[in-house]
Amino acid sequence: MSLYLGIDAGGTHTRARLVDEDGTVMGEGEAGPANTRLGLDRCLHEINLAWRAAATAAGVEGAASAGIRAGLGIAGLNRRGVLPGLRAHPFPFETLAIASDASIACIGAHDGADGGIVVVGTGSIGFGRIGEEIVSVGGYGFPVSDEGSGADLGMQAIRRSLWARDGRLDHSPMTEAILAHFSGSAGEVITWTDTATARDYASFAPLVMDFAERGDAVAEPIVQECAHRIDQLIGMLFDRGVPHCCLMGGLSKRIHDWLAVSVRLRLREPLGDPLSGAIHLARTRGLPPGQVVLQVGGSTT
Repeated sequence: MSLYLGIDAGGTHTRARLVDEDGTVMGEGEAGPANTRLGLDRCLHEINLAWRAAATAAGVEGAASAGIRAGLGIAGLNRRGVLPGLRAHPFPFETLAIASDASIACIGAHDGADGGIVVVGTGSIGFGRIGEEIVSVGGYGFPVSDEGSGADLGMQAIRRSLWARDGRLDHSPMTEAILAHFSGSAGEVITWTDTATARDYASFAPLVMDFAERGDAVAEPIVQECAHRIDQLIGMLFDRGVPHCCLMGGLSKRIHDWLAVSVRLRLREPLGDPLSGAIHLARTRGLPPGQVVLQVGGSTT
């Protein structure tokens, strides 16, 4: 009996799902973030933790993993050196197909058919497939990109909190709460930013959303601006010809009601999640590990 493994290695966490030929879930596993900007060794460590946890939950151990057909979606696939490193890693699977995390999310959302997605989580990206054409908008990584994302929300809120501390704008309950988190010290903020990751900035996103929903004078415009950036990503995908578009990611449900009404009316619910997309990839595009890797654009090398 063939087994199919889907792995979603993202910037917040890594998840894995193992299913049988009929699609029945046999086991799932989870590990930490695996964005390639953290280093390929760390990514591979988290990926291995996640899929082995899924295999253990399914009772698949040792040599039995050699019969698994796997699909892997990973954040930061196009970073230099990543593809050779993934090829060189001794995954024990029968076949392996690799794509970007956005690609597997899109495949899952539309069950392999044409369509687009905008992912709003720690980062953001617009991604679509129209036949053999791939459409990608944004997603170059925080802080130069990821507009409208959780990391963007957090960064904008911290910046404005410092402005309020300077007297450049009036304080609000949100700016006071953020500064209180840093004991009111600009020095603490600066020290924190020296090592803060996109995930660290995104940890403030729920707080910003909470205050915006209460009408906070500083938080509300931040969320409105971020929602406008997401509106633009969605609009660009439709302009490029995607027939359908879904909003996905950890922040998608909270940002949804802030989008323009005309944009919301054009969205539809995803048919599946990124893991179902990775499993679809494993079923249709898997080839022996080390020989072929599916790139973000759908081409093979």
